[in-house]
Amino acid sequence: MGERKGTNKYYPPDYNPKLGGLNKFKGTHALRERARKIHLGILIIRFEMPYNIWCNGCENHIGMGVRYNAEKKKVGMYYSTPVYQFRMKCHLCDNHFEIKTDPANDRKERGRNLDYEIVSGARRQEGRWDPTENGQIVATEKTVGRRLASDSMFSLEHSEDDQKKGKSSVPLLRQLQLQRDTCWEDDYAANCALRQKFRVSFFLLVGITFKIFLLQRCMLICLLPLQFGDITPVAKISIKTLAL
Repeated sequence: MGERKGTNKYYPPDYNPKLGGLNKFKGTHALRERARKIHLGILIIRFEMPYNIWCNGCENHIGMGVRYNAEKKKVGMYYSTPVYQFRMKCHLCDNHFEIKTDPANDRKERGRNLDYEIVSGARRQEGRWDPTENGQIVATEKTVGRRLASDSMFSLEHSEDDQKKGKSSVPLLRQLQLQRDTCWEDDYAANCALRQKFRVSFFLLVGITFKIFLLQRCMLICLLPLQFGDITPVAKISIKTLAL
């Protein structure tokens, strides 16, 4: 099908190849409507939301991955890297928000120097944290991986550090394993014990409710709703006392 692309285009009778291609002859851009603001340095692209945000116009949540038709323009340079800004309209209201690239911000979790910064119209939903602060396993960065593959001494030192971390975490792992074996070795017995506990609480609550009902019928008065502090005194009341 590739050889048909040149013959499928319509060339009008007054077309002159010396004037250039068809787009130049007709005075149109190759990107059509996407380039309607190209004279202002703006190109219409399909932009995908890089993270979760909140719209300042309607206060609705916009999830990561939602796509918009955005106006892309160049607003500056970071050394030799261009900085682009994207302007788009919220699909839930008439508010517009602008997001620009931020190559100066270091995203350690990705190992690359790139990020997006909200300029106006929205705010970011913060969900960033340092995995080393809460004991999570941090993925090896690309630079470290390349050095592990090429430097034998660095690979040896890195393996020794990993062995030390593994030995230091053995007591904690043994404690977790012991707790699992003690409490959940027999799933059926643990489930029965838990259901028995709930069953006793349920019948206790039913009995207290029934006694309150009998009190209302015998005394012909309206009682206040049951409070947490009334459970113990009411539980000591027996039906024989009410019969007397």
